[in-house]
Amino acid sequence: MEYRDLRDWIERVRDLGELRDVRAATWEEDIGRVTEMLHHTDDSPAVLFDDIPGYPSGFRILANANATRKRLALTLGLPVDIERRPLMDRFLELTEQGRALAPRVVKDGPVMENVMRGDDVDVLKFPSPQWHPLDGGRYLGTGVVDILKDPDSDWVNLGTYRVMVHDAKRVGVYISPGKHGRQFRDAYFTRREPCPILVVCGVDPLLFIASTLEVPQGVSEYDWAGGIRGEPYEVITEPVTGLPMPASAEIVLAGFLHHDKKAPEGPFGEWTGYYASGERAEPVLEVEALYHRDDPIILGVPPNKPPYEPHRYREYLRSALLLRELKAAGVPGVVDAHCFGVGGCRLLNAVSIEQRYAGHSRQAGHVAAMCRVGAYLGRIVIVVDEDIDVTDINDVMWAVVTRSDPERSLDIINRAWSGPLDPAIAPDVKGHNSRMIIDATRPWEWRDKFPIAIGPDAETKRETRKKWGHLLAPQPAREKVAR
Repeated sequence: MEYRDLRDWIERVRDLGELRDVRAATWEEDIGRVTEMLHHTDDSPAVLFDDIPGYPSGFRILANANATRKRLALTLGLPVDIERRPLMDRFLELTEQGRALAPRVVKDGPVMENVMRGDDVDVLKFPSPQWHPLDGGRYLGTGVVDILKDPDSDWVNLGTYRVMVHDAKRVGVYISPGKHGRQFRDAYFTRREPCPILVVCGVDPLLFIASTLEVPQGVSEYDWAGGIRGEPYEVITEPVTGLPMPASAEIVLAGFLHHDKKAPEGPFGEWTGYYASGERAEPVLEVEALYHRDDPIILGVPPNKPPYEPHRYREYLRSALLLRELKAAGVPGVVDAHCFGVGGCRLLNAVSIEQRYAGHSRQAGHVAAMCRVGAYLGRIVIVVDEDIDVTDINDVMWAVVTRSDPERSLDIINRAWSGPLDPAIAPDVKGHNSRMIIDATRPWEWRDKFPIAIGPDAETKRETRKKWGHLLAPQPAREKVAR
């Protein structure tokens, strides 16, 4: 890796010319607005906010970190000019079983530069933004890694669960139903025991990415990301909770969640593009210890209408994981898979196959809809033939409107895994949703008689763009010559 922590990563991005410094943007309005603009602009830079009014110079916020393929490649330790499929393939190689490396416990690290306990704890010292105008409060935890441990094993989970500031010593933590952290939390609560938790607001982008992906059951994100790095993460055993915290983290809040200590949390603009979960009572973390580096950096990854930053990198990484799960489930002939950013990389996924037998396309669609990567809050899975480019929404929809017919091409799965963030489900019945499988392949029974498609296949189109794409670049206007 070319970096050791978030600060090293920022300097490498600066060397690439993909970082902008912004000063004097307000936490009340400007930072949220600028971040939304960045999220919805292709190839936009990472931005480091500093000199935020009301806060010391050096208390910074980084936004839009992994929003380009180049910066994602840097995060994964890959060549920054790598193309889509090689990036996906290399990512899968880096996450193969047997590569995981458990973290290394150390006694000290940069996160210990400032340590506060008891009355000295003050969460308000950090410039937590009001990310969206209608949010119920300020959110310190958006680009956050929340660390919890299974009460019945040594399994440590790192997940991205949102964190709202209540006051100087209390924050609210919302975890969606079914997530590993929620399962751990609920196990403590069932026993009426306090649930230890660390809220880490600022880690290197690889560890953050790990906390947002479907890491295998029973595997800690520390170990999984360590395998990608080829080097164990250094962690410090946090004294209050006993949980491992990243030694080079920027900010860490430590304490316990309790089943009977709750406060209103939300509303919060979420990844579906809606205030879908409203306001309700959620567990409160009473911060018992606070750690931070000098001049700390908050990693800001607020949800926005899709696609926003995580959708841009998940289009590569979740697509790769979906491809792996389809093949692991024994589905043959899988050519490619893509999780569309416009659907939050969950609501709209496509799979291309080389058809080999009757029912093959339906098999691929149902597995894609209900495997671990596709199960949570899915909506539509489209299965297409191998000549369709699954990354091109126009190509995929062309297959839908020319190769599928509603009376024979649609399957519905009922009572699938959903949650409070699903905007299409009525507020009083959230929990389940349905899935639609669209079989947009040539009908198996008469595929050989299906009309021949015009135009090149997906690989030929990619080769053409690689060789001749310079023709699409804008040219300077030709100056008129006075006569």
